[in-house]
Amino acid sequence: MEKYVIELFDFIKACPSPYHAVEQIKYILNNFKYEELKESDEWTIKPNSKYYVIRDNASLITFKTPKEFNYGFNIVCSHLDSPCFKLKPDFTMVEPNYKRLNVEGYGGMLKNTWFDKPLGIAGRVMVRTNEGIVERLVNISQHSLIIPSLAPHLQKGGAVDINMQNDLLPIIGLKDTKKTLMDQLNKLVIFEETEEILSHDLFLYNKDEPTTVGLESEMIASPKLDDLECVFSSLEAYLESNNNDNFNVCAIFDNEEVGSSSNHAAKSTFLTDTLERICENLNLNKYQMYAKSMLVSADNAHAVHPAHPEKSDPTNKTYLNEGIVLKYHSGLAYTTEAISASIFKAILDNNNIPHQEYTNRSDMLGGSTLGHLQLEKLSIVSVDIGLAQLAMHSNYELAGAKDIYYMVKGLKSFYETNLKFDGKLIYLN
Repeated sequence: MEKYVIELFDFIKACPSPYHAVEQIKYILNNFKYEELKESDEWTIKPNSKYYVIRDNASLITFKTPKEFNYGFNIVCSHLDSPCFKLKPDFTMVEPNYKRLNVEGYGGMLKNTWFDKPLGIAGRVMVRTNEGIVERLVNISQHSLIIPSLAPHLQKGGAVDINMQNDLLPIIGLKDTKKTLMDQLNKLVIFEETEEILSHDLFLYNKDEPTTVGLESEMIASPKLDDLECVFSSLEAYLESNNNDNFNVCAIFDNEEVGSSSNHAAKSTFLTDTLERICENLNLNKYQMYAKSMLVSADNAHAVHPAHPEKSDPTNKTYLNEGIVLKYHSGLAYTTEAISASIFKAILDNNNIPHQEYTNRSDMLGGSTLGHLQLEKLSIVSVDIGLAQLAMHSNYELAGAKDIYYMVKGLKSFYETNLKFDGKLIYLN
């Protein structure tokens, strides 16, 4: 367990933005001798080989090919973005006594958790060079920003409603500060006098580091647990798995927190394009392949809150360190149904991995995740899972330390299971 906690913390610290996360995953895959495929190139895919493909430097899919083609695709999806603040194109605001940055919300964050925290800026900058336009990653961590809260003495009549445009703009300096953020960006990304910054995707992030919590360090607290915890677990399970019989696929998407509508997110054709090119390259019938495949959508779930247990379903309660959560929704915001649940629970039971089940209260709306978006284009068996956590969408979240181990081992077991669908009978071996 401790090994995975340490590795998760290192992974989160290396991923202050989605683009840094993709770069970190690429670095890991290269160390494991994976070959990168370019979408703009012809593909030559061989049996018993390892590949990855990146779209827009923001989403990544990696896959292993088996020696023989008797089984389908075992797919795990997760997302690498988290609710935060994004800098607007013109972000400089000079006021009477302060320099602030003009930002807007990205995703449904808990607004109050962003006050009084040391914040960094990370993301990508597009630079015009003599050779063309190039993307360069930036992480401005040495100069902290902060969003100061309003003292209770100044809040007449109780708490003030938090206004996104007025109350949540970070201070970057005082009025007499000579340096600007553009100065810092130019210093980091401009290498020649002829170069010029054209555009950027820059985000604020909490600089507080991950830590263990509890008398026995049985919990973890960190930024971005939703959903870097599942990204790390699925990637670790994928790399640890030892199965030469089926196609293992690990798909990691950006933009889930804002609806997945980009050309590289889960609503796009990125996954189906990749699977179809695999089938075409290896002369496989994609319809037959899909009929013997399964998708696992991995995104965290709400644990019972100690102060508000009434917010949880009366009979389907989930707790920290009690195993992988299977997520259900009658309207299929989560894709779990009896068939997919039985398969995944059997895999976990066969490997002594604890699991629990989650639904929303019937009188409360919940979120959705990647699975149902994929099923709009990809007709395969699917299950939604996650790990129980508290303070979801805070910029510092809480989860169970043991659950990381359960997720890695559970997904590893899924990747190592050969599925065969024969009418109403399902074989697992």
